[in-house]
Formats: sequence, structure tokens, C-alpha cells
Amino acid sequence: MTDTMQSHLADHHHNVTDMLRDAGLRPTRQRVSLAELLFSQGDRHISAEILHEEAVQADVPVSLATVYNTLHQFTEAGLLREVAIDGTKTYFDTNVSDHHHFFVEGENVVFDIPADGVGIGRIPAAPEGMEVVRVDVIVRLRHKRKR
Repeated sequence: MTDTMQSHLADHHHNVTDMLRDAGLRPTRQRVSLAELLFSQGDRHISAEILHEEAVQADVPVSLATVYNTLHQFTEAGLLREVAIDGTKTYFDTNVSDHHHFFVEGENVVFDIPADGVGIGRIPAAPEGMEVVRVDVIVRLRHKRKR
């Protein structure tokens, strides 16, 4: 996310419109409403279902399918980062910087690992005609069992 986009997050409503335009997205009413819900609470990891619930509670008339489509559009535009867990659960991260995640099994909670918390010594060379875009590390957690 550019410095311009981040500064837009500070002032909100009309700046959400500017942020969407800067990202190459038309600021429709639904996109603006969803962006306000997403970006008004600082860095967060959210599923489409949770964002849909928040939209319903905020009286934003939007279907779950539209929420999914919008989250994917925001991700393609560089406003969000997709964090896939097991291929069955996907979270969207408002922090698009390079970082890794903890996942608490059984609670469906995702949170950031501090920037210096993971060191990657070696990754394989990309196959011919390909390039490595990013390396995602997800460290799975569970509460210790009492003995």
C-alpha cells in the first residue's frame, strides 16, 4: 500500500473514495461502505463471513457473494492481502506489508508474527519462466493441554 493510500485511511469517508480511486477501483456505494468497515479499525484479519455480519449490523445492504467479490477486488488492487488457511478458510489482512501469521486452531483466530519473528534461510529457485512473489509462513497454535 502506498503512503498516499495509508494517509487516506486516517481521514475517512471521502478519503475512502480517494483510496479506492487511487487503487483503480470505482467507488461504488457498496465498495465505499465495505472499505469503511474494513479500514476503520486499524490492522485486522477478517473473513468474508465476519465482514458480511458487520455490514448487516451497520445496515449496509450487501450479499455475501458481493462481499467475497469486493474482498477479492481489493486484494487484486493491493489494498488487502489474502491469507489462506488449509484451503478452506481464507482471511483478508488490511496490513499488506511482508509479514507472517499465527493461526489459533479451533478458534479461527489469525494474528501477525512480529516482523523479526521468522527467518527464512533458503527457498527453492522458481521454475523456468516463473518468479517467487512472496513466501507465507503460517504458524499453527493451540492451547497447551493441562496435565
